[in-house]
Amino acid sequence: MDRLPLVEIGGRRIPSTYGLLHDASVHWHGLDFETFAAELGKVDQDFRAALRHEHREVATLERFRTFARRIGQPGDDLPRALTDAHMGELRRHLTFHPHHAAVLERLRGRVRLAVCSNFSHSETARAVLADAGLLTHFDGVVISMDVGIRKPRPEIFHAALESLGASPEETLHVGDNLEADVAGAAALGMRTVWITRRVGDPDAAIEAYGGARPSHAITDLAELEGLIGS
Repeated sequence: MDRLPLVEIGGRRIPSTYGLLHDASVHWHGLDFETFAAELGKVDQDFRAALRHEHREVATLERFRTFARRIGQPGDDLPRALTDAHMGELRRHLTFHPHHAAVLERLRGRVRLAVCSNFSHSETARAVLADAGLLTHFDGVVISMDVGIRKPRPEIFHAALESLGASPEETLHVGDNLEADVAGAAALGMRTVWITRRVGDPDAAIEAYGGARPSHAITDLAELEGLIGS
């Protein structure tokens, strides 16, 4: 997330919670920031490989448990403190689109709605949906941490379909990631909607992607009302 504080890691300044995590935990381990960042970075590198190649979800708490064991800190106090600090910071920097709640409220009068989200901490995911005024509009909430699998693998889509009691052929999947959302849902036979609001050059993105084309492309969630009406 580009709104996170900039931290210098390995000679680069990047948006990260590493600085906050070090400050929140240094009294446990006494590591200087460079050592802390290097050790946590090794854990994250291994976990990213699992995400990239197998699309397995690694819960945030398990990530920090692995880190704690790596630096010789048994028990759950440190991992839970790091999880709370990390998720609290992510939640603090999120922004919401005020009109989305009203869009979902109108849509729910016509269709069943579910969330199918890649996120490594279910409690925070649900809290964010509640903060945005969206949670009450969904008939199902499926988070990758609970399933153990991330989009684009089919297992998480099947869980979302089951939460709705729906078949792929009667379902429209909406998302902003071509690989995870469009390719994953299309592989199961769902129609897809690609949200391009944060895509600088949609044509170039489609060309570079090369997979199944989205059934529709929109710039804002409000456009869904017209699609469903048609």
